[in-house]
Amino acid sequence: MKLLRVGQPGAEVPAIVDAAGRIRSLQGIVPDIAGETLTPEGLARLRSLDLATLPELPADARIGPCVGRVGKFICIGLNYADHAAESNLPVPKEPVIFLKANSAIIGPNDDVLIPRGSKKTDWEVELGVVIGKRASYVTEAEAMDHVAGYCVINDVSEREFQIERGGTWDKGKGCDTFGPLGPWLVTTDEVADPQNLSMWLEVDGHRYQNGSTRTMVFGVRHLVHYVSQFMTLHPGDVISTGTPPGVGMGQKPDPIYLKGGEVMRLGIEGLGEQRQTVGHA
Repeated sequence: MKLLRVGQPGAEVPAIVDAAGRIRSLQGIVPDIAGETLTPEGLARLRSLDLATLPELPADARIGPCVGRVGKFICIGLNYADHAAESNLPVPKEPVIFLKANSAIIGPNDDVLIPRGSKKTDWEVELGVVIGKRASYVTEAEAMDHVAGYCVINDVSEREFQIERGGTWDKGKGCDTFGPLGPWLVTTDEVADPQNLSMWLEVDGHRYQNGSTRTMVFGVRHLVHYVSQFMTLHPGDVISTGTPPGVGMGQKPDPIYLKGGEVMRLGIEGLGEQRQTVGHA
């Protein structure tokens, strides 16, 4: 299934994409694409619906973040060896975990705003993993039973705030609009192998990132297991799994950063595309 949320910010309604690509409303059936809706039981209920009986929503309606009421927005750093190399950092021996502020979350096609004082705002296409079942100290063998689905994420980053201003990475990762999610949450039954998905990102038509989840250092199964050793994961939590090479910081001979006015387009095989115009806060 392809699940999404449609409507103006703060007033999104849950929806589903039918076999013909039409958006059908789930309003009155589930409260949101969040929490209990994402559990195995909740998804089974949605699979039993006759989508042809559901109201059709306008194809041009705004698409909101594909997950509502995200509990934790967890990110994995330096999870592609070639991205670590372009960042002049060693490949981690264990996953690097940081948290992105939930207030950064926006829809997949909403404007991304360069924060005040920014000099080095950057892009990162990433595979998002959406949790569907409580996970605490799960084994690798159990890990995939706790995943509801996947989505596209742009882990927008301000590199000066992240690296040069002291403390943790969080201050360069959690700025408003730095977390576009969607367009869809694609359930696991539609993704044959999350470790074999092509992914790409363009700025003003120039393709900077062109990678694959095949080159992750730590795969989805290991990440769900690993993160659950440090914190309990709940339905609706999101894990952003790292980016392949091609970020602005890694461009040669000189880094390239967003200045405002650019259009970013990015996508992951089978999970849809995002498009953001870059503005200023």
